[in-house]
Amino acid sequence: MQSSATQPLLKAALWDMDGTIVDTEPYWIEAEHSLVAAHGGRWSHGQAMQLVGQSLTYSAGILQQAGVKLEIREIIDILTAEVISNVRHRVPWRPGARELLDALFQDGVRCVLVTMSEAPLAREIVGSLPDPYFEFLVTGDTVTHGKPHPEAYLKAVELLKVQDPELSIDQCVALEDSAPGVAAALASGVVTVAIPHIVPLPDDPRHTTWASLEGRSVADLEELVAGRHGEPGEGPSQRTAASRSYAQ
Repeated sequence: MQSSATQPLLKAALWDMDGTIVDTEPYWIEAEHSLVAAHGGRWSHGQAMQLVGQSLTYSAGILQQAGVKLEIREIIDILTAEVISNVRHRVPWRPGARELLDALFQDGVRCVLVTMSEAPLAREIVGSLPDPYFEFLVTGDTVTHGKPHPEAYLKAVELLKVQDPELSIDQCVALEDSAPGVAAALASGVVTVAIPHIVPLPDDPRHTTWASLEGRSVADLEELVAGRHGEPGEGPSQRTAASRSYAQ
């Protein structure tokens, strides 16, 4: 293995969007409630929670079961348009997300957006940032299988390798807030950080859990990748302990 002096251990951060960078979940839930109500149905908080982090195609199918008499594509377009409208009024940033993005950008760590939202909403969020933090976007309309399938993360790594063939999946970190997202990242083999938001996540020694991105640094991510490589840093037992200490 090459030394970190010649081969940086942390080369890329793969970011989920909804719930991780921005707190758009309330916008999605509001849109779901409105759509179901318009079709004479009722939409519970519990039903809404089951869709957090899921692909839009899956979510639209559940909304059809709840009585929405529209095609999958129509449902996705209506939900997305309402969320975009709300985002244009106010972008609800998650604590610490922009600061960590900026630190990664300044340190030359490549960043990719890996979201199940479609490109129009993703571009709206990315366009609200002060710098071109994201090298490219992997969105829900560019993959065949949504989270929890690993396709989106595997695609992100392959695209990163186009310009850096020596990049390995162990040099990438995924930042996720939901169970489907964490499952997708873990299944891809990427070092995974869970930042639970709307829905609590169970303890799992396979990933690290942080209560928030606030106060987190590039060094924190480098430490996790170093642990994967067997370098001095936070080892598996320490990561497991950390995952049990976050505020519920």
